[in-house]
Amino acid sequence: MTPIRGQQRSDCHKQITHPSAWAGAIALIVGFMLACAAHAEPYSAAAMWQLQRLGEPDISPDGRLAVVPVTRYDVDANKGDTDLWLVPTKPGKARQLTSSGGSASSPVWSPDGEMIAFVGKRGEDKQQQLYVIAVGGGEARRVTNIPTGVIAPKWFPDSRRIAFLSQVWTDLDTWAEMDKRMTERKETKMTAKVWDKAPVTYWDHFLDDRQTHIYSISIDGGEPQAITRHSGVALDRAEPDANSYDISPDGTEVAFAVNTDRSGIEPNFDIFTLPVEGGSPQNLTNLTQDNPADDTAPVYSPDGRSLAFRRQLIRDFYADRARLMLYDRRNGKLRNITENWDRSADGLVWSPDSGSLFGSIDDAGTRRIYRFDIGGGEPRPVTREHSFGSLAIAGSGPVIVGLRQSFTEPPTLVSIIPRTGAATKLSDFNDGLLSRMTPGKVESVTYEGANGEDVQMWVVYPPNFTPDRKWPLYLLLHGGPHNGVTDAYQWRWNAQVFANWGYVTAWHNFHGSSGFGQAWADSITKEWMALPYEDTLKAADWFRAQPWIDSERMAAGGGSFGGYLASALLGKPHPFKTLVAHAAVYNSYTQYASDFGADKKRYGEFWDDVELFARNSPHTFAKNFNTPTLVIHGQLDMRVPVNHGLELFNTLQNRGVPSKLVYFPDENHWILKPQNSLFWYETHRQWLEQYVRPGPGEASAVATAGQSPDATQPATNQSTAD
Repeated sequence: MTPIRGQQRSDCHKQITHPSAWAGAIALIVGFMLACAAHAEPYSAAAMWQLQRLGEPDISPDGRLAVVPVTRYDVDANKGDTDLWLVPTKPGKARQLTSSGGSASSPVWSPDGEMIAFVGKRGEDKQQQLYVIAVGGGEARRVTNIPTGVIAPKWFPDSRRIAFLSQVWTDLDTWAEMDKRMTERKETKMTAKVWDKAPVTYWDHFLDDRQTHIYSISIDGGEPQAITRHSGVALDRAEPDANSYDISPDGTEVAFAVNTDRSGIEPNFDIFTLPVEGGSPQNLTNLTQDNPADDTAPVYSPDGRSLAFRRQLIRDFYADRARLMLYDRRNGKLRNITENWDRSADGLVWSPDSGSLFGSIDDAGTRRIYRFDIGGGEPRPVTREHSFGSLAIAGSGPVIVGLRQSFTEPPTLVSIIPRTGAATKLSDFNDGLLSRMTPGKVESVTYEGANGEDVQMWVVYPPNFTPDRKWPLYLLLHGGPHNGVTDAYQWRWNAQVFANWGYVTAWHNFHGSSGFGQAWADSITKEWMALPYEDTLKAADWFRAQPWIDSERMAAGGGSFGGYLASALLGKPHPFKTLVAHAAVYNSYTQYASDFGADKKRYGEFWDDVELFARNSPHTFAKNFNTPTLVIHGQLDMRVPVNHGLELFNTLQNRGVPSKLVYFPDENHWILKPQNSLFWYETHRQWLEQYVRPGPGEASAVATAGQSPDATQPATNQSTAD
């Protein structure tokens, strides 16, 4: 694996490229401290919650304006409000478009450039409804009033109709009947729910007996018209969104992804097409029935000749490499244009001339924009540094807008030149607050992990870091496991917050992480524990070899698979003084109760190979538990059910191991509410401080030797970029 070039993220931490005398080092430290003192606020969790959060933008047909949802949180009220803003794609002043005090999300620009449709829940709305607002301003107008709510609007090319998704009961004929059933189920004193087929849950909610279907409606309102309801198939029940379907440029056809599995335990999504008018099983076409794995995210080319979509070949393996497929609508031929490319196609948008697509690609610790020419050839990277996503493209040139982010920059609206990748910052919602906060320097390093293979790791230093002292380490264990840590902003596990507490903080992309090729991602699917565990120990070894790390002050923690890995460390030798296990898979047997527990497993069930399953379940090694552990879990978590947190905590208590259980009755797999999040961070801080004292300690070997305190002179392979 090619070493990753480093990313330097803070002007508060300067490199010494040519080591000098100790007097020069002292001067550097003083200058460093004075520079950081210019910032007025620490990078705290409370400050983080003051930052505004940008959602997915859209762009006007002429490429001159972008619309972006912006969420502000009121911590005292424990909620956020989202409004739409118009931002010029060339230098100019942003303008707030909505200000209702309610929600406004999923904005989409009409093809004629005159209006923006969005989903909102305002006034007396019981569910999210479809609204339109003129680009010039004025009051938004509600278009729908349906009891089952609206998801993922898209315009028809005539700018007079809008498609949307809604989850409906197909045994009922009218919206009035659906409203009655919604009310009855909400008010009934009998609360039992009944299923005779999986799946039952998804992330944090139970799945009911509704189906997801495409509808259309005039911008003047009226009765929504069903498009897919009578086709005999339905869209994704669990998490339908704008990627679930698309409308052809002439407005006569829809393409959509359907889970064709009837058993409930072997999901397989196929791409279907259907005429917009008179859709029925007789004119329904399955374009991908030959592929037993998932085909998803259909998107028509602007000229209408092609339909692009993502294809995976391994059933029910979300980290399988997604190929970019092109279906020629004229001759019915299907072409794979990324078969020899060891990355996954994702976040795809067409160029206006239909000659290429652009995507936001998980690529070795960074989400880079790549260009895919439909004529073939190797995909070409457009950007190099930072991470980019939520792309939209229009106009001559063309103009690309998207969200750029890094460990120190929350999602920020930018425009990108497709030819060079040069990005221009368009939004300044957070500039004032960020200018007063104190980020630490961020570096990418590589070290030798399991099997002698290089592991990429992000290191975030405390803002007042100086290598003449020894510092504690907090090694973060990411979730997934097939979700690599990219150079992006983390709201729930913010490494800058941890670094500001006084810890050198790191994320390592252990075996199984995404973005490093198919073999790397697939290396742990038979044995979850062994390679990530070894990579974690070797990450700790890398840090212990640095003269500025205190090997007696090391902690590790993570959530989801990261919590699983923390639980695995509990039962095996490790150097950490304390562990944090959030939403941890602790008992692999009871993980069969999760929202994907009924799915057929790729390498067999636990009863097929009891020994393999046992050695990969952390609870098997409970007799070795002796490390103080903070356990955190949410009641609404159905991805890793709450019993895991209770089992782990009770086992630790039984073993006499110092431990604390933090239970959130109103949170799911993540801690999302502002006040709960602040409590999570503060409890986290206090726990770490109890066992691993933060801040600088005794003099390091660097100071003892009288060498320059240059943090970029490592014991092993490390790189930075100016």
